[in-house]
Amino acid sequence: MERAPVAGRWGGVKWEPRGVVPDEAPPGAPAQVIVEHGETCQMLFPGLTVRLERSEAEGYLLNITSPQPRVFVLWRLEDEIGRPVMATVSYNEGTRWADSGEPADSVPLPPDWLPWIGEFVEQNYVPEQRKKKKRYASNTDRGVGGRWNG
Repeated sequence: MERAPVAGRWGGVKWEPRGVVPDEAPPGAPAQVIVEHGETCQMLFPGLTVRLERSEAEGYLLNITSPQPRVFVLWRLEDEIGRPVMATVSYNEGTRWADSGEPADSVPLPPDWLPWIGEFVEQNYVPEQRKKKKRYASNTDRGVGGRWNG
């Protein structure tokens, strides 16, 4: 996560995710400041896990076949620090977070995640069966009278 100054009349700072990296910290490790320069600060938050769920397979497919695959990060402001809470690679789930007004942003998907997600989609995505629409030969087949008054 990164805290950066906001340019403009009112100033202030904003938090936003800047990227994801493999978690190499021991379990329970605290957040770590990795860059601090003036009002700009980047922090590393270990402990988030991205899990793939069968119910989100379509969202993963939409994400990895998009021009710029993303990791969606839901975060909260706690004690004036932007802390990530959850992460997903499902386009559908990330969109639901944003549509519900949650503080959620996206960062580029690490390229080495593509094979893992692609294999999961290949094994678990089942396209929804389209329902055939009933076609009628004429209005009388639908119970609509063939005579018009006018």
